[in-house]
Amino acid sequence: MDPAGAGAQGGSGPQGGPGHKDKSHGGAAAGGWDVPWAETPTTGTGAPGRAELELAFATAMRRTGSLMQLMGQAAADRIGINATDLNCLNILSFSGHMTAGELARATGLTTASITGVVDRLEEAGYVSRERDPHDRRRVVVTLVLDQAMRNVASVFLPVMRDWREMSARYSDDELRLIVDFYARMEQVFRAHLVRLRDG
Repeated sequence: MDPAGAGAQGGSGPQGGPGHKDKSHGGAAAGGWDVPWAETPTTGTGAPGRAELELAFATAMRRTGSLMQLMGQAAADRIGINATDLNCLNILSFSGHMTAGELARATGLTTASITGVVDRLEEAGYVSRERDPHDRRRVVVTLVLDQAMRNVASVFLPVMRDWREMSARYSDDELRLIVDFYARMEQVFRAHLVRLRDG
């Protein structure tokens, strides 16, 4: 399902558009995207070219993040649900079932907001909910796999195929490095989600 929109955040614009500048920063403007920050993420110390490489890394992360958000929004539009509901479905798909409270904590949404999400997803046939038999105060939300596979997973099947084709270009050791990188990035994102939510 969706890995879930904002556009080019921070004021970057398409090539030749209002946000475009006629200079590149270490290749960061490739594809017509500028780096909108006046200050680079490096100190400029270290081996020659390191600052440019780190800037290219940071820019690639931001561009990929924006594109994933845009793709999530486009996929939600195609499926006929909103992007928040699609993101909740994606999170739910990893385990297949979560309590409403767990889903609220995972997304940072309020209990009232999660109730609205689950109401909409249940009405659309993507989830079911029932009382936890061990604790009647808790509501367990369960993915309806057939419906999700038919209407949601099918939308992402082409990109999943492209990911598989792309991964075939890398050796086992290279893929292990990439998987480790994403595991570390997940921890970075989780830490900053807590920072942003807790203010």
